[in-house]
Amino acid sequence: MKAIVLCAGRGTRLRPLTHSLAKHLIPVANKPVLFHGLENLATAGLRDVAIVVNRETRAQIEAAVGNGERFGIAVTFLEQHQALGLAHAVRCARDFVGDDPFLLYLGDTILPQGVGGVTELFRRERPNAVLTLAEVAEPSRYGIAEVDGERVVRLVEKPPHPRSNLAVVGAYVFDHRIFEAIDRLRPSARNEYEITDAIQGLIDRGGSVRYHRLAGWWKDAGKPEDLLEANRELLARLEPRIEGAIDEGSSITGTAVIGAGSEIRHSRIVGPVVIGRGVHVADAVVGPYVALGDGADVREAHVEESIVLAGASIRHLGGRLCDSLLGRNVRLTGAGGGSEALHLIVGDDGSVDFR
Repeated sequence: MKAIVLCAGRGTRLRPLTHSLAKHLIPVANKPVLFHGLENLATAGLRDVAIVVNRETRAQIEAAVGNGERFGIAVTFLEQHQALGLAHAVRCARDFVGDDPFLLYLGDTILPQGVGGVTELFRRERPNAVLTLAEVAEPSRYGIAEVDGERVVRLVEKPPHPRSNLAVVGAYVFDHRIFEAIDRLRPSARNEYEITDAIQGLIDRGGSVRYHRLAGWWKDAGKPEDLLEANRELLARLEPRIEGAIDEGSSITGTAVIGAGSEIRHSRIVGPVVIGRGVHVADAVVGPYVALGDGADVREAHVEESIVLAGASIRHLGGRLCDSLLGRNVRLTGAGGGSEALHLIVGDDGSVDFR
């Protein structure tokens, strides 16, 4: 079984971060979203992987992933030249797949449970497709599957009056018949070739579509609030590891991961927290639910429930910084005093001075 990972989306809902950083490389718990997915593929025994990218972010993703050896996989990069939908992106990988079955994985999906359930069901039962489904509280916001026993019988995108609460999650397995269904597609109302339409076409022509029901948390990390929720969830799963230096005037409560070369002075760390390498924290409170990237610098500030990327600097803030996303090398400077909570999204190299 091969794998196709879709990373061609532009990430417009995550601007300004995605003006300069591919959305799939935004870190959650100090690891790029895409890397969580690639590790899932390797764990499930998938080795031959195509990553479909767009022209603008291809170089970034190629540089980050390389040939895939670090994940235990072999990676081929393919380019989707036009943003014409998920089914069109799958078609771009047709020659790569050949006649083999394949896992389709959306590169901004976070699945802590991995993809073993959906791949094993396909290998065991050999249907034409297996979808991953999860119960959701607001089904009108999702692509929804209607099922009959073990079969998927109908897919509806964001139904106003849903007949099911089973949302389609971004991990699917297909055999070669999905390409026949894609070839029959016409563009949708938003001028895209929809993978849900292709699956429905497969069902309508007698194809066997089964499902794996996901238990537990998952997230499509497409918006700032999604990234922050994913960060909280993944930080809560960390095992403690302290490699940096912590002085006697500092304290740690809860789970903390502190990377090599980091220094914590006269500060309070409230886990769960992950602090990268070469980070400096002084006279500050960090946590809970904070990820500080490599080389970050936090002084005389209180940061909680936030993602702070590599090289960012936060100094002399009077109020708490919370529910925030700070890009690489961001500079935040305050005048001290005050107690207002700050909620910020700042892109790479941005600067905010509150003085």
